[in-house]
Parts: sequence; C-alpha cells; structure tokens
Amino acid sequence: MDWIKKHASTLVLCLVFLIGVGLIAYPSVADYYNSWLQRNVISSYAEKVVHMDTDRYEEIREAAKEYNEDIAAHGFKWTMSDEDKGKYNSILDISDSSAMGYIEIPKINEKLVIYHGTDEAVLRTGVGHMEGTSLPIGGETSHCVLSGHRGLPSAKLFSNLDRLVEGDTFAINILDMTLTYEVDQIRIVNPDDLTEITLEEGKDYCTLVTCTPYGVNTHRLLVRGHRVENPDGEANVVADAMQIEPIYIAPFVAVPILILLLILMLISTRKKTGRNGGENNEESQKNY
Repeated sequence: MDWIKKHASTLVLCLVFLIGVGLIAYPSVADYYNSWLQRNVISSYAEKVVHMDTDRYEEIREAAKEYNEDIAAHGFKWTMSDEDKGKYNSILDISDSSAMGYIEIPKINEKLVIYHGTDEAVLRTGVGHMEGTSLPIGGETSHCVLSGHRGLPSAKLFSNLDRLVEGDTFAINILDMTLTYEVDQIRIVNPDDLTEITLEEGKDYCTLVTCTPYGVNTHRLLVRGHRVENPDGEANVVADAMQIEPIYIAPFVAVPILILLLILMLISTRKKTGRNGGENNEESQKNY
C-alpha cells in the first residue's frame, strides 16, 4: 500500500498513457480488422463461385433474373410479406452468409461485401441491399439500391462516398459477372424521400445510399450510376495484398510520441521528487 502511495503519480501517468494509446489506435485497428474480415468473405465467395456446378450457377442466375423481371413489371416491393422475404433471402445466397457479392469503389479504395437486407447487423460490417429493389445483376428496367453507414468508429464503409463525382465509376461483382456503373447523378434528400429511387424503362441503374451530413445524419446522400461497358482488361480478381493507408500508419507515429512524452513526464517527476527529498534531508540535518 505504501508503494502504491509512493508511486501514485507514476501509475496515473501510465494509465493516462495507455488510455491515450487506446483512443488513438482503436479506429485504425478496428477498421483494419473489418477490412480483413471483408477480404476473407470476398475470397470465400469468389472461391465458391469458381467451384460452383454449372447447372447450379444457371439456376441461381435465372432465379435472380426472374425476380428482377417481376419488379420491372409490377414496381418495387416496399412492403414484403414473410413469404416474399424468405424468397428474397434465398436468391443469390451461395455461401449461406447472406452475401450476394461485393462492390468495388476505386475512387475511395473500398471493396465491401454486399448482403441481403439493411438490418443494423449488416450495416455495421458491410453494405446492405435495400429489400424490394432490383437485385444487383443488371438488366433493362432495373434499379438496384445499396446502403452503407458512415462515420462508424469500427469501419469506414461509405464514410468517403461524398468524394465521388459525376463520371467516377464503381463495380459490382455478382457470381462471375462484373457490372460497372458510371456516376451520373448525386442528390441529397430527406430520409423518407423515395422520388429519386425509381424504375425507368430500359435503364440499368444502381444507387448507393448513405447518411449525410457526416456525423449529423439528418439527410441521405444518393449516388446513382448507370451501367456502362466494363473497361478493357477489367477482371474479377480478388487481390491478396491491400494498400496501407495513412490512417493505419498514424498509430505507429503517435505511439512513439506518447512514449517520449511519458518518459519526459517521468523524468520531470523524478527530478521533482529528488529536489523535495534533498530539501527534506537538509531540513532534517538543521533540526538535528
């Protein structure tokens, strides 16, 4: 107990140091972990597609095509029965993980898994397909809507979606298909405004949705793209390597600085303790 009292200031400094390191490192470490999970799901998905039986592949693709044709004929299904939801969740689910495929957005260096539905559990880790809209397989008179969070401390997801401008592209990888979309419209609307999410005869659209303004989340940012031909040489390949962004390097720069500050504080504390000890000794000798 005496030892704790004697070193109380040092222990407090160490605690403050550890808390500081944790606060600085958490967003980067959590985002890196989520990215690692995304790559694993994408790699598993791509592997299952490669080894899929041809008949099974055609069956899945045909079911998705029929689903979109029904939407094109009758409109979006904003209200779905339990039976409708069960049918919806079974289509394009080849891995029993609700993963439909994945989206790549080169402009913001994101590659994210696309899941069925927009439940909170889905949006914490990936991108959700909005139930009732066209499935992300393309085709005439289709409009797929994909939703993602911004500003989560554990993952970037669609945090940088506002950097996209008209003319930028993103790609959706479903089964062995790569569908490329070019941004042609960006809108900010109220959360309940669905007027910009409509079907247009003969058009193939995909809209990415997230909250805005950043951290306030009172409105929705809609980034719409229309289908274009895939760039020459584009391939559906899952890369093993991942570019290291500055956000991942930040903790490794900050931690040494914090350690240096801690050392300086400890030295300052020791010097102060030494001076106080010397003064006490002198006082004791005078009294003696």
